[in-house]
Amino acid sequence: MGSSWAAFAAAEPELAAAGQRLLYQHGPGLAYLATVRPDGGPRVHPVCPHISEGELWVFVGHGSPKRVDLLRDPRYALHAFPCVDVDDEFYVRGTARALDDDAVEARVRATLPFNSDPDDRPFVLSLDRALLATYGPRPSWPPAYARWVSRPGSTPS
Repeated sequence: MGSSWAAFAAAEPELAAAGQRLLYQHGPGLAYLATVRPDGGPRVHPVCPHISEGELWVFVGHGSPKRVDLLRDPRYALHAFPCVDVDDEFYVRGTARALDDDAVEARVRATLPFNSDPDDRPFVLSLDRALLATYGPRPSWPPAYARWVSRPGSTPS
């Protein structure tokens, strides 16, 4: 079982802060969500991740293939949208859990910086791993990597 965003941020505050800046660099959170199709192949869609209540969230529409994917196979990977002026990257992976708590959903929805349809289903993304790659001025290689791995006994989502 992975860790909550709060546990990740407590263990690696600088990495979590840099990741949060990259997720929210365009205003609302923007990232690519990779899920697993029924045939085992990857599926990638843009989403608006949101950090609230110490968790990382995505709200997924009713007819969306990624919603069906996450309900069937909860494994995911999430990669922040590219930066305009630098090639820095932030990535997390873990498992998603559909939320079935109306009170928590209402509190999280109240903090969303974007409109979400009432039929959008909230998923909590627990984190197994995080990776931050920071680059110098373009063109720049190799990046500096910072990694985090959830450890047994860390606070679960």
